[in-house]
Parts: sequence; structure tokens; C-alpha cells
Amino acid sequence: MKTGLIVRHAPQEDLAGFGEPIEAAGYALERVDVAEPGFAGLDLDAPDLLVLMGGPMGVYERDAHPWIGHEVERLAARIARGLPTLGVCLGAQMIAAALGATVRPGPVKEVGFASVALTAAGADSPLRHLAGVPMLHWHGDSFDLPAGVDLLASTPAYAHQAFRRGPGLLALQFHAEMGEDPRFEAWLAKGSGFIAQAGTTPERLRAEHATHGPAAVAAGRAMIAEWLCGL
Repeated sequence: MKTGLIVRHAPQEDLAGFGEPIEAAGYALERVDVAEPGFAGLDLDAPDLLVLMGGPMGVYERDAHPWIGHEVERLAARIARGLPTLGVCLGAQMIAAALGATVRPGPVKEVGFASVALTAAGADSPLRHLAGVPMLHWHGDSFDLPAGVDLLASTPAYAHQAFRRGPGLLALQFHAEMGEDPRFEAWLAKGSGFIAQAGTTPERLRAEHATHGPAAVAAGRAMIAEWLCGL
């Protein structure tokens, strides 16, 4: 059986809706939290599939989170070997950094459900399943587009919402895995300050989650299933 490793940068940010298509594709999944003592020595080349989830920290906050530098270095080595890797939100920013791009605070806090505009490359990729479907955004950092990748999606505030390199590397700034996971309540509870900075409210986000969540998860699952088929 193929192996998949999920790197969790925050306990409340897990595979959510992506779990079903990844397991259906034949991956036995394990999880590791970056706070675990053994994370610094973990071989990120070992799993057949590596999935990097989100988190509240920035890639540039390496003094506060020393594991970030180690993770980026090991991620760069994995990418250089062409091993299948998926990054979501902070995970996408980690991938960008591993490819040599700069990650920095973004122009605004982008929080809430909204659709992404697909590029021509995005419309000809597994992201085609997301066309017109509002996805959950929950980020305040952005990154330069790494050299040698295909830009797949944008929003007015964040030009670089998704990119790929070849069939095995996919980076998503938005959360196509979220929409039905009860851990969303933990996001609301832990992110009150971030939510206020974005100019929205937990009540509004909860309503958007109820309205758009099921369709977002269905589209996200279809996207991941197609991406996995192409590995």
C-alpha cells in the first residue's frame, strides 16, 4: 500500500474533505505535528505522498518557530526528487519558499468563502472542478510566484492562489478541503483577532460555511481525486 504523510502545523488544520479521495486512491495515512519532538529528524522523502496543511504562523517567522527552516530545507530536497507533494495555505507558502520564492505579509487578510479565477492553465488542470464554486480563504500572507511553475488561480487581492510544477507538485493558498469539518468551530474560536482584522465576523463565516461548504468540499474532492490519478 502507498503511504501518505500529513504534516500538521496546527492541530485544528487537518485533511478534512481531502481525506476521502486520498484514502480511496490507496494511501495509508499517518500524521505528524510539527510540535512533536521527532519532527526535526523526520525523513520527508520517505512517504509516497506528502501533504502540508495550514497554520497561523508565517514562513518568515523562523526565529519564533525554528522548525520552519528545517522543514523548508527538507521540502526542497523532496521537490528536487520530484516526489508527489501537496500544500495547502501555509503548506503552499512552504512550497513556494522551498522553490526559492519570497513569502511576505499580504495586502489584506482574506477570510471567507469566494471563488477563484482560473487561469488558462488552471482551467486545463484538476482545478477545473472549482470553477465558480466559492472556496474558503483564510490567509494573510502572500508569495512571489516561483520560477518554472504554472499559475492556476487568482483572486483580486491575491494574484497567486494556486500553482503547480509538473504532475506531482500542487500548491493551494485557499482551503478546498474545508466546508463540512466540525473543526471549523475551532478555527472561529482561535482566529477571533484575525477574523476581525479581515472585517468579517464569526457569525457571517458560520453562515457562509453552512451555505457554501458542501459544494466546496465536493469540488475539492473531485479536484484531488483527479490530481492523484495523474501522479
